Amino acid sequence: MCLGIPGRIIEITDVANCLAKVEVSGVRRVISVRLLEADLPEPDDWVLVHVGFAMAKIDETEALLTLAAVKKLGDAYSDEVQAFDTSAII
Repeated sequence: MCLGIPGRIIEITDVANCLAKVEVSGVRRVISVRLLEADLPEPDDWVLVHVGFAMAKIDETEALLTLAAVKKLGDAYSDEVQAFDTSAII
């Protein structure tokens, strides 16, 4: 199962290529924010992350509620965080 998981933008690592470092449940990874190019996120913004892409900006309240809900999925949540931890933008 693939989920969209909220992550907090830590830094914009490459403006020209629309890359940002995001933290999801303690795991930090560089993701693409190109889909949000018209309204690029900034550090401390929350985004919904799916397969290495920020799909949407979300507010912190929505992010925290969503994280609480997906954590209740147990293995599906753990699998998603593990997949996020082992993925990379090439």
